[in-house]
Amino acid sequence: MDNNALPNKFKLRFACGVFFFISGFGYSSWASRIPSIQQHLHLNEAQLGAALFALPIGLMLTIPFTAKMLKHFSSKSIMLVGAIAFNLLLCLPGFTTYVWQLVILLFFFGSARNIFNLSVNAQAVGVQSFYERSIMVTFHGIWSLAGFAGAALGYLMVSYNVSASWHLLCVGIAMMIIAAIFYPHTYYEKPVVNTAKSVFTFPDKHLIKFALISFGSMACENTMYDWSGIYFQKVVQPSKPAATAAFVVYMVAMTIGRFTGDKLVASIGIKKVLTLNGVLIFTGLLFCVILPYAYTTYIGYVMVGLGVSCIVPLVFSIAGKSQNMNTGQALAAISTVGYLGFLIIPPAVGFIAQAVGLRWAFGIVSGFGALIIVMVSQINEGEQAKVIAS
Repeated sequence: MDNNALPNKFKLRFACGVFFFISGFGYSSWASRIPSIQQHLHLNEAQLGAALFALPIGLMLTIPFTAKMLKHFSSKSIMLVGAIAFNLLLCLPGFTTYVWQLVILLFFFGSARNIFNLSVNAQAVGVQSFYERSIMVTFHGIWSLAGFAGAALGYLMVSYNVSASWHLLCVGIAMMIIAAIFYPHTYYEKPVVNTAKSVFTFPDKHLIKFALISFGSMACENTMYDWSGIYFQKVVQPSKPAATAAFVVYMVAMTIGRFTGDKLVASIGIKKVLTLNGVLIFTGLLFCVILPYAYTTYIGYVMVGLGVSCIVPLVFSIAGKSQNMNTGQALAAISTVGYLGFLIIPPAVGFIAQAVGLRWAFGIVSGFGALIIVMVSQINEGEQAKVIAS
Protein backbone atom coordinates (compact mmCIF):
# COMPACT_ATOMS: atom_id res chain seq x y z
CA MET A 1 0.00 0.00 0.00
CA ASP A 2 2.96 2.31 0.20
CA ASN A 3 2.75 3.04 -3.49
CA ASN A 4 -0.84 4.16 -3.01
CA ALA A 5 -0.27 6.25 0.10
CA LEU A 6 -0.05 9.52 -1.82
CA PRO A 7 -1.75 8.95 -5.18
CA ASN A 8 -2.04 11.70 -7.76
CA LYS A 9 -5.64 12.66 -7.19
CA PHE A 10 -5.96 14.40 -10.55
CA LYS A 11 -4.91 11.22 -12.39
CA LEU A 12 -7.34 9.19 -10.30
CA ARG A 13 -10.16 11.62 -11.04
CA PHE A 14 -9.39 11.78 -14.76
CA ALA A 15 -9.17 8.00 -15.10
CA CYS A 16 -12.44 7.53 -13.20
CA GLY A 17 -14.06 10.09 -15.49
CA VAL A 18 -12.85 8.11 -18.50
CA PHE A 19 -14.65 5.01 -17.24
CA PHE A 20 -17.86 7.02 -16.77
CA PHE A 21 -17.42 8.19 -20.37
CA ILE A 22 -16.96 4.59 -21.55
CA SER A 23 -20.18 3.59 -19.80
CA GLY A 24 -22.25 6.47 -21.20
CA PHE A 25 -20.85 6.27 -24.73
CA GLY A 26 -21.32 2.51 -24.97
CA TYR A 27 -24.86 2.51 -23.63
CA SER A 28 -26.08 5.35 -25.84
CA SER A 29 -24.41 3.71 -28.85
CA TRP A 30 -26.51 0.61 -28.20
CA ALA A 31 -29.67 2.68 -27.66
CA SER A 32 -29.13 4.59 -30.91
CA ARG A 33 -29.24 1.32 -32.90
CA ILE A 34 -32.33 -0.24 -31.32
CA PRO A 35 -34.54 0.79 -34.30
CA SER A 36 -32.01 -0.74 -36.70
CA ILE A 37 -31.96 -4.01 -34.77
CA GLN A 38 -35.76 -4.02 -34.57
CA GLN A 39 -35.90 -3.70 -38.36
CA HIS A 40 -33.18 -6.30 -38.86
CA LEU A 41 -35.05 -8.88 -36.76
CA HIS A 42 -38.51 -7.85 -38.08
CA LEU A 43 -39.90 -7.25 -34.59
CA ASN A 44 -43.12 -5.42 -33.80
CA GLU A 45 -43.31 -3.06 -30.83
CA ALA A 46 -44.61 -5.72 -28.45
CA GLN A 47 -41.87 -8.17 -29.40
CA LEU A 48 -39.21 -5.48 -29.09
CA GLY A 49 -40.55 -4.38 -25.70
CA ALA A 50 -40.47 -7.94 -24.41
CA ALA A 51 -36.91 -8.42 -25.66
CA LEU A 52 -35.71 -5.13 -24.16
CA PHE A 53 -37.12 -6.10 -20.76
CA ALA A 54 -34.40 -8.75 -20.53
CA LEU A 55 -31.81 -6.01 -19.96
CA PRO A 56 -33.21 -4.60 -16.68
CA ILE A 57 -33.96 -8.12 -15.45
CA GLY A 58 -30.31 -9.05 -15.93
CA LEU A 59 -29.30 -5.82 -14.22
CA MET A 60 -31.52 -6.36 -11.18
CA LEU A 61 -30.62 -10.00 -10.65
CA THR A 62 -26.89 -9.21 -10.73
CA ILE A 63 -26.95 -6.48 -8.06
CA PRO A 64 -26.50 -8.81 -5.03
CA PHE A 65 -23.68 -10.73 -6.72
CA THR A 66 -21.89 -7.51 -7.64
CA ALA A 67 -22.15 -6.43 -4.00
CA LYS A 68 -20.59 -9.74 -2.95
CA MET A 69 -17.71 -9.27 -5.41
CA LEU A 70 -17.10 -5.74 -4.13
CA LYS A 71 -16.80 -7.18 -0.61
CA HIS A 72 -13.83 -9.31 -1.62
CA PHE A 73 -12.13 -7.39 -4.44
CA SER A 74 -11.16 -3.78 -5.10
CA SER A 75 -13.62 -1.74 -7.17
CA LYS A 76 -10.66 -1.13 -9.50
CA SER A 77 -10.53 -4.80 -10.51
CA ILE A 78 -14.30 -5.25 -10.71
CA MET A 79 -14.59 -2.09 -12.82
CA LEU A 80 -12.14 -3.46 -15.39
CA VAL A 81 -14.02 -6.78 -15.53
CA GLY A 82 -17.30 -4.91 -15.92
CA ALA A 83 -15.94 -2.62 -18.64
CA ILE A 84 -14.57 -5.54 -20.67
CA ALA A 85 -17.74 -7.65 -20.31
CA PHE A 86 -19.97 -4.65 -21.08
CA ASN A 87 -18.11 -3.77 -24.27
CA LEU A 88 -17.64 -7.35 -25.43
CA LEU A 89 -21.40 -7.80 -25.25
CA LEU A 90 -21.92 -4.42 -26.91
CA CYS A 91 -20.14 -5.82 -29.97
CA LEU A 92 -22.76 -8.53 -30.53
CA PRO A 93 -26.38 -7.24 -30.87
CA GLY A 94 -25.99 -6.39 -34.56
CA PHE A 95 -25.01 -9.99 -35.31
CA THR A 96 -28.13 -11.60 -33.80
CA THR A 97 -30.46 -13.35 -36.25
CA TYR A 98 -33.21 -14.57 -33.91
CA VAL A 99 -35.12 -12.79 -31.15
CA TRP A 100 -34.17 -15.43 -28.57
CA GLN A 101 -30.51 -14.64 -29.22
CA LEU A 102 -31.18 -10.95 -28.58
CA VAL A 103 -33.05 -11.74 -25.34
CA ILE A 104 -30.19 -13.86 -23.96
CA LEU A 105 -27.63 -11.27 -25.06
CA LEU A 106 -29.53 -8.39 -23.45
CA PHE A 107 -29.89 -10.32 -20.19
CA PHE A 108 -26.11 -10.62 -19.91
CA PHE A 109 -25.63 -7.10 -21.25
CA GLY A 110 -27.77 -5.84 -18.36
CA SER A 111 -25.75 -7.96 -15.93
CA ALA A 112 -22.47 -6.56 -17.26
CA ARG A 113 -23.86 -3.04 -17.11
CA ASN A 114 -24.71 -3.49 -13.45
CA ILE A 115 -21.22 -4.79 -12.62
CA PHE A 116 -19.71 -1.84 -14.47
CA ASN A 117 -22.14 0.71 -13.01
CA LEU A 118 -21.79 -0.26 -9.35
CA SER A 119 -18.02 -0.63 -9.48
CA VAL A 120 -17.44 2.67 -11.27
CA ASN A 121 -19.62 4.44 -8.69
CA ALA A 122 -17.72 2.72 -5.87
CA GLN A 123 -14.51 3.89 -7.55
CA ALA A 124 -15.90 7.44 -7.70
CA VAL A 125 -16.72 7.38 -3.97
CA GLY A 126 -13.11 6.40 -3.31
CA VAL A 127 -11.77 9.23 -5.47
CA GLN A 128 -14.18 11.65 -3.78
CA SER A 129 -12.39 10.99 -0.47
CA PHE A 130 -9.33 12.86 -1.77
CA TYR A 131 -11.33 16.07 -2.28
CA GLU A 132 -12.81 18.47 0.23
CA ARG A 133 -15.55 19.44 -2.21
CA SER A 134 -18.12 17.36 -4.04
CA ILE A 135 -17.04 15.89 -7.40
CA MET A 136 -19.54 13.02 -7.69
CA VAL A 137 -22.12 14.89 -9.74
CA THR A 138 -19.55 15.86 -12.35
CA PHE A 139 -18.76 12.18 -12.93
CA HIS A 140 -22.40 11.60 -13.80
CA GLY A 141 -22.30 14.71 -15.99
CA ILE A 142 -19.50 13.05 -17.96
CA TRP A 143 -21.78 10.03 -18.40
CA SER A 144 -24.52 12.28 -19.81
CA LEU A 145 -22.09 14.08 -22.11
CA ALA A 146 -20.81 10.74 -23.36
CA GLY A 147 -24.42 9.76 -23.97
CA PHE A 148 -24.84 12.72 -26.27
CA ALA A 149 -21.64 11.84 -28.09
CA GLY A 150 -22.68 8.22 -28.53
CA ALA A 151 -26.12 9.22 -29.77
CA ALA A 152 -24.59 11.69 -32.23
CA LEU A 153 -22.27 9.01 -33.61
CA GLY A 154 -25.23 6.65 -33.88
CA TYR A 155 -27.13 9.28 -35.87
CA LEU A 156 -24.20 9.62 -38.27
CA MET A 157 -23.89 5.86 -38.65
CA VAL A 158 -27.59 5.56 -39.49
CA SER A 159 -27.38 8.53 -41.87
CA TYR A 160 -24.53 6.90 -43.79
CA ASN A 161 -26.17 3.46 -43.74
CA VAL A 162 -23.46 1.86 -41.60
CA SER A 163 -24.81 -1.42 -40.24
CA ALA A 164 -25.45 -1.79 -36.51
CA SER A 165 -23.13 -4.80 -36.45
CA TRP A 166 -20.07 -2.88 -37.64
CA HIS A 167 -20.95 0.26 -35.71
CA LEU A 168 -21.32 -1.49 -32.34
CA LEU A 169 -18.35 -3.79 -32.99
CA CYS A 170 -16.04 -0.83 -33.59
CA VAL A 171 -17.38 1.09 -30.57
CA GLY A 172 -17.00 -1.94 -28.28
CA ILE A 173 -13.40 -2.59 -29.37
CA ALA A 174 -12.46 1.10 -29.07
CA MET A 175 -13.94 1.35 -25.58
CA MET A 176 -12.06 -1.78 -24.43
CA ILE A 177 -8.79 -0.31 -25.68
CA ILE A 178 -9.46 2.95 -23.82
CA ALA A 179 -10.31 1.01 -20.65
CA ALA A 180 -7.04 -0.92 -20.88
CA ILE A 181 -5.06 2.30 -21.33
CA PHE A 182 -6.54 4.12 -18.33
CA TYR A 183 -6.99 1.18 -15.96
CA PRO A 184 -3.47 1.50 -14.43
CA HIS A 185 -4.32 5.07 -13.35
CA THR A 186 -7.47 4.14 -11.43
CA TYR A 187 -7.72 3.96 -7.64
CA TYR A 188 -6.87 0.81 -5.71
CA GLU A 189 -9.00 0.60 -2.60
CA LYS A 190 -8.56 -2.38 -0.30
CA PRO A 191 -11.91 -4.12 0.09
CA VAL A 192 -13.42 -4.17 3.55
CA VAL A 193 -14.97 -7.56 4.22
CA ASN A 194 -17.60 -7.72 6.95
CA THR A 195 -19.31 -10.71 8.51
CA ALA A 196 -22.56 -10.52 6.57
CA LYS A 197 -23.25 -13.85 4.86
CA SER A 198 -26.37 -13.05 2.89
CA VAL A 199 -25.92 -12.65 -0.85
CA PHE A 200 -28.88 -10.29 -1.05
CA THR A 201 -28.13 -6.75 0.04
CA PHE A 202 -30.89 -4.48 1.28
CA PRO A 203 -30.65 -1.09 3.00
CA ASP A 204 -30.29 -1.05 6.76
CA LYS A 205 -32.29 1.41 8.83
CA HIS A 206 -29.67 4.11 8.32
CA LEU A 207 -29.78 3.78 4.52
CA ILE A 208 -33.52 3.37 3.96
CA LYS A 209 -34.11 7.09 3.48
CA PHE A 210 -31.38 7.21 0.82
CA ALA A 211 -32.90 4.16 -0.87
CA LEU A 212 -36.31 5.87 -1.02
CA ILE A 213 -34.75 9.07 -2.36
CA SER A 214 -33.04 7.00 -5.04
CA PHE A 215 -36.30 5.14 -5.77
CA GLY A 216 -38.18 8.41 -6.29
CA SER A 217 -35.48 9.92 -8.49
CA MET A 218 -35.02 6.85 -10.68
CA ALA A 219 -38.79 6.46 -11.04
CA CYS A 220 -39.08 10.02 -12.34
CA GLU A 221 -35.96 9.76 -14.50
CA ASN A 222 -37.08 6.62 -16.32
CA THR A 223 -40.63 7.93 -16.64
CA MET A 224 -39.17 10.87 -18.53
CA TYR A 225 -37.08 8.53 -20.70
CA ASP A 226 -40.10 6.43 -21.62
CA TRP A 227 -43.01 8.86 -21.56
CA SER A 228 -41.83 12.46 -22.06
CA GLY A 229 -42.04 12.25 -25.87
CA ILE A 230 -45.40 10.47 -25.78
CA TYR A 231 -46.78 13.02 -23.30
CA PHE A 232 -45.70 15.82 -25.61
CA GLN A 233 -47.30 14.17 -28.64
CA LYS A 234 -50.60 13.08 -27.10
CA VAL A 235 -51.26 15.76 -24.48
CA VAL A 236 -49.52 18.86 -25.82
CA GLN A 237 -50.05 17.91 -29.50
CA PRO A 238 -47.40 20.22 -30.98
CA SER A 239 -45.76 20.23 -34.40
CA LYS A 240 -43.48 17.27 -35.18
CA PRO A 241 -40.19 19.25 -34.76
CA ALA A 242 -41.37 20.56 -31.39
CA ALA A 243 -42.19 17.03 -30.23
CA THR A 244 -38.78 15.79 -31.35
CA ALA A 245 -37.08 18.55 -29.35
CA ALA A 246 -38.91 17.74 -26.09
CA PHE A 247 -36.69 14.88 -24.94
CA VAL A 248 -33.57 16.78 -26.01
CA VAL A 249 -34.63 19.70 -23.78
CA TYR A 250 -34.93 17.35 -20.83
CA MET A 251 -31.54 15.70 -21.50
CA VAL A 252 -29.74 19.03 -21.93
CA ALA A 253 -31.17 20.27 -18.63
CA MET A 254 -30.09 17.10 -16.84
CA THR A 255 -26.57 17.36 -18.27
CA ILE A 256 -26.24 21.03 -17.31
CA GLY A 257 -27.45 20.17 -13.81
CA ARG A 258 -24.79 17.49 -13.44
CA PHE A 259 -21.95 19.77 -14.49
CA THR A 260 -23.07 22.58 -12.18
CA GLY A 261 -24.24 20.42 -9.26
CA ASP A 262 -20.90 20.12 -7.50
CA LYS A 263 -20.46 23.89 -7.43
CA LEU A 264 -23.94 24.25 -6.01
CA VAL A 265 -23.14 21.66 -3.32
CA ALA A 266 -20.03 23.63 -2.39
CA SER A 267 -22.14 26.78 -2.13
CA ILE A 268 -25.25 25.65 -0.21
CA GLY A 269 -24.59 22.07 0.92
CA ILE A 270 -25.83 18.63 -0.10
CA LYS A 271 -29.08 18.65 1.88
CA LYS A 272 -30.28 21.93 0.38
CA VAL A 273 -29.35 20.76 -3.12
CA LEU A 274 -31.29 17.51 -2.69
CA THR A 275 -34.27 19.43 -1.32
CA LEU A 276 -34.13 21.79 -4.30
CA ASN A 277 -33.98 18.76 -6.62
CA GLY A 278 -37.15 17.34 -5.06
CA VAL A 279 -38.93 20.68 -5.38
CA LEU A 280 -37.94 20.96 -9.05
CA ILE A 281 -39.22 17.46 -9.84
CA PHE A 282 -42.50 18.04 -7.99
CA THR A 283 -43.25 21.47 -9.43
CA GLY A 284 -41.88 20.65 -12.90
CA LEU A 285 -44.20 17.68 -13.42
CA LEU A 286 -47.18 19.58 -12.00
CA PHE A 287 -46.33 22.49 -14.33
CA CYS A 288 -46.61 20.11 -17.29
CA VAL A 289 -49.94 18.78 -16.01
CA ILE A 290 -51.57 22.10 -15.16
CA LEU A 291 -50.31 23.97 -18.25
CA PRO A 292 -50.03 21.40 -21.06
CA TYR A 293 -48.78 23.77 -23.74
CA ALA A 294 -45.56 23.54 -25.73
CA TYR A 295 -43.45 26.22 -24.02
CA THR A 296 -44.78 25.58 -20.53
CA THR A 297 -44.12 21.86 -20.94
CA TYR A 298 -40.59 22.67 -22.11
CA ILE A 299 -40.13 24.66 -18.91
CA GLY A 300 -41.49 21.75 -16.87
CA TYR A 301 -39.11 19.34 -18.60
CA VAL A 302 -36.18 21.63 -17.84
CA MET A 303 -37.18 21.70 -14.17
CA VAL A 304 -37.47 17.90 -14.00
CA GLY A 305 -34.16 17.45 -15.84
CA LEU A 306 -32.41 19.74 -13.38
CA GLY A 307 -34.21 18.00 -10.52
CA VAL A 308 -33.10 14.44 -11.29
CA SER A 309 -29.58 15.48 -12.31
CA CYS A 310 -27.85 15.44 -8.93
CA ILE A 311 -29.86 13.11 -6.73
CA VAL A 312 -28.38 9.67 -7.44
CA PRO A 313 -24.70 10.73 -7.47
CA LEU A 314 -25.13 12.70 -4.24
CA VAL A 315 -27.02 9.86 -2.55
CA PHE A 316 -24.27 7.45 -3.64
CA SER A 317 -21.61 9.80 -2.27
CA ILE A 318 -23.27 9.89 1.18
CA ALA A 319 -24.38 6.27 1.37
CA GLY A 320 -20.97 5.09 0.16
CA LYS A 321 -19.54 6.32 3.48
CA SER A 322 -21.89 4.19 5.56
CA GLN A 323 -20.38 2.97 8.82
CA ASN A 324 -22.45 -0.22 8.72
CA MET A 325 -21.66 -1.46 5.19
CA ASN A 326 -18.68 -1.22 2.90
CA THR A 327 -18.96 1.01 -0.16
CA GLY A 328 -19.91 -1.75 -2.58
CA GLN A 329 -22.60 -3.15 -0.29
CA ALA A 330 -24.07 0.28 0.44
CA LEU A 331 -24.29 1.21 -3.25
CA ALA A 332 -25.78 -2.18 -4.09
CA ALA A 333 -28.37 -1.79 -1.32
CA ILE A 334 -29.36 1.66 -2.59
CA SER A 335 -29.39 0.44 -6.20
CA THR A 336 -31.58 -2.56 -5.35
CA VAL A 337 -34.39 -0.27 -4.20
CA GLY A 338 -33.63 2.52 -6.69
CA TYR A 339 -33.80 0.29 -9.73
CA LEU A 340 -37.16 -1.02 -8.59
CA GLY A 341 -38.44 2.51 -9.19
CA PHE A 342 -36.64 2.52 -12.53
CA LEU A 343 -38.39 -0.73 -13.55
CA ILE A 344 -41.83 -0.62 -11.93
CA ILE A 345 -43.03 2.97 -12.22
CA PRO A 346 -42.81 3.59 -16.01
CA PRO A 347 -45.00 0.54 -16.83
CA ALA A 348 -47.38 1.65 -14.06
CA VAL A 349 -47.61 5.03 -15.79
CA GLY A 350 -48.91 3.21 -18.85
CA PHE A 351 -51.64 1.43 -16.87
CA ILE A 352 -52.67 4.65 -15.11
CA ALA A 353 -52.68 6.55 -18.41
CA GLN A 354 -54.88 3.89 -19.99
CA ALA A 355 -57.33 4.15 -17.09
CA VAL A 356 -57.51 7.89 -16.37
CA GLY A 357 -55.22 9.67 -18.84
CA LEU A 358 -51.56 10.61 -19.15
CA ARG A 359 -51.97 13.96 -17.38
CA TRP A 360 -53.22 12.20 -14.26
CA ALA A 361 -50.37 9.71 -14.52
CA PHE A 362 -47.79 12.51 -14.63
CA GLY A 363 -49.53 14.21 -11.72
CA ILE A 364 -49.23 11.04 -9.65
CA VAL A 365 -45.54 10.64 -10.56
CA SER A 366 -44.94 14.18 -9.31
CA GLY A 367 -45.63 12.77 -5.84
CA PHE A 368 -42.19 11.15 -5.93
CA GLY A 369 -40.76 14.65 -5.84
CA ALA A 370 -42.65 15.20 -2.59
CA LEU A 371 -41.34 11.85 -1.27
CA ILE A 372 -37.78 13.01 -2.00
CA ILE A 373 -38.35 16.27 -0.11
CA VAL A 374 -39.66 14.40 2.94
CA MET A 375 -36.83 11.84 2.95
CA VAL A 376 -34.14 14.51 2.50
CA SER A 377 -35.47 16.28 5.59
CA GLN A 378 -34.41 13.17 7.57
CA ILE A 379 -30.71 13.53 6.61
CA ASN A 380 -28.65 14.82 9.52
CA GLU A 381 -25.57 17.04 9.44
CA GLY A 382 -23.21 14.18 10.25
CA GLU A 383 -24.36 12.25 7.18
CA GLN A 384 -23.86 15.30 5.00
CA ALA A 385 -20.30 15.68 6.21
CA LYS A 386 -19.35 12.13 5.24
CA VAL A 387 -19.23 12.98 1.57
CA ILE A 388 -16.16 15.13 2.07
CA ALA A 389 -14.54 12.97 4.72
CA SER A 390 -11.33 11.27 3.71
